[in-house]
Amino acid sequence: MRGQKLLVVVVAGLASCSSSMFAQSACDLNGDGTVNVVDGQLAVNMSLGLTPCSAKIAGQGVCNSTVVQRVMNAALGMSCVVDGTAHSVSLTWSPSGSSGVAGYNVYRGSSATGPFIKVNANTITATTYSDGTVQAGQTYYYVATAVTSAGAESGYSTATRAVVPSP
Repeated sequence: MRGQKLLVVVVAGLASCSSSMFAQSACDLNGDGTVNVVDGQLAVNMSLGLTPCSAKIAGQGVCNSTVVQRVMNAALGMSCVVDGTAHSVSLTWSPSGSSGVAGYNVYRGSSATGPFIKVNANTITATTYSDGTVQAGQTYYYVATAVTSAGAESGYSTATRAVVPSP
């Protein structure tokens, strides 16, 4: 694992998503399956009272500049942040090329140089992990290690940063 990189995808809650990850998003205001400039214009019109407010982003029936910004962020490929949803960080990495690898451990810290604390309870056999214990507005750094069936652990992978959006 030494030197390998983790791919990080930050997902702001179960009901929210980036426009490229799922077909439907809370920021898809016109319901066409894509968050784009059309949804941004709808958000502006709703915030100005020109169109009835149907957004469920900052609360039921709330259409303001916060909603406009969140829709525009989603249209640019960022997460569609919805108030009241849990946050998680999804990690993906390439499998270790070493023989005898039985799984992986994932560690999290608040600095790229550590210290890191293990976040998984049991050895992970897949090359993905979702950390659902993150807080909004925080930056985290993740590393992974390969673990043999005898319990020997490799050095840390290259640290990868994840910025969890603020609601």
